Amino acid sequence: MSGVRRARRELNQLAVAAGLACAGILFALATLLTAGLSLLGVGLPLLDRTLAGTRTLLHRQRRRVPGPPVRSPYRPVSGPLAARLRTMAGDPATYRDVAYLFAHFAYAPVALVLAVGLWLGVAQGLALPVIHTVAPGAVDNYLGLPIDSLRNAALAVVPALLVGVGAYWLPRGLVHLDEALTRALLGPTTRAALAERVVELADTRAQSVDAQAAELRRIERDLHDGAQARLVAMAMNLGLAEELLARDPEAARGLVAEARTSAGTALSELRDVVRGIHPPVLADRGLAGGLAALALGAALPVDLDVDLPGRLAPPLESALYFTAAELITNAARHSGAARVTVRLRRTADTVRLTVSDDGRGGADPQRGTGLAGIRRRLAVFDGRVRIDSPAGGPTVVDVELPCES
Repeated sequence: MSGVRRARRELNQLAVAAGLACAGILFALATLLTAGLSLLGVGLPLLDRTLAGTRTLLHRQRRRVPGPPVRSPYRPVSGPLAARLRTMAGDPATYRDVAYLFAHFAYAPVALVLAVGLWLGVAQGLALPVIHTVAPGAVDNYLGLPIDSLRNAALAVVPALLVGVGAYWLPRGLVHLDEALTRALLGPTTRAALAERVVELADTRAQSVDAQAAELRRIERDLHDGAQARLVAMAMNLGLAEELLARDPEAARGLVAEARTSAGTALSELRDVVRGIHPPVLADRGLAGGLAALALGAALPVDLDVDLPGRLAPPLESALYFTAAELITNAARHSGAARVTVRLRRTADTVRLTVSDDGRGGADPQRGTGLAGIRRRLAVFDGRVRIDSPAGGPTVVDVELPCES
């Protein structure tokens, strides 16, 4: 049944592609017509709307392509009508859109007809014994085999099955070709992608510097307000104890005991600060052990599924550990979830962390600092964060990092 569902899904994808191609050629012709009118000084608002409609249609095509999402290649468009049209007219992506619309119209309907035609040919070949029995002579040839007897009509089932193999596999190739065409013409060019990547890396670097500065300020504040204050109090108590030792040994003993307590408290606070920088459990037991410790200490039940052969680089382990800790804490505090699932997988060149809960959903990185902080933390490692949290739940946060980080 899975094969039947797959074949039906691929035919449906080809049908949608053909429908979009037919709609797209109308937009392409309308764009060329309104562009010609605009040269005569009329039709500028219509050209603006036609180009906007074309981009909306092609956004639909980008979203339906399987695999990694196809990023929009367009320059930002804003301002009055003349400014918008100048931006779109100077954008190479506009002309690649028109080229795509014509190329897609030449490909997608033909691909659909070919795929459906093969399945119809299979159906005809399998039905030939019945057709010949009911209406002899209605079909006189099937793939070079004369259908002049019931025996030959039954033999036609064999080539029909061979055609069925092609009919089953060909749509997959046609869908892949449709995807390749979309990625080649509707995605950013290599030059644009490199320019976008440079901007992204510059922004990531700035965020990393800000995050490191904020982290240093936090550590300084924790040390100043915690361990440092304890150590100052301990030094004062020891100084007083030294002065009282000769004339009031009991009071000196009490001050020494108080200093010992302060030393223990300061040591505990120092351990907390160090744990916030790099948890000792990661050094001792690795990321799998660290996640197990998080699951045991969480405020709600956590299902842990870890498949991590070997160790990752320490900075990567630390980033994934704190990411999981933040997501588990968010689920416990804000989602109303009864259970959290943490799944960690490593492939040849990536490591993937998925944290999901059965809470109310509605998580939005724009409304809080937790999810935005996770994105900033992982951007340093060239990581990708995908958040799926519809109203009513569930919430699924998928994190993917390159292992080379």
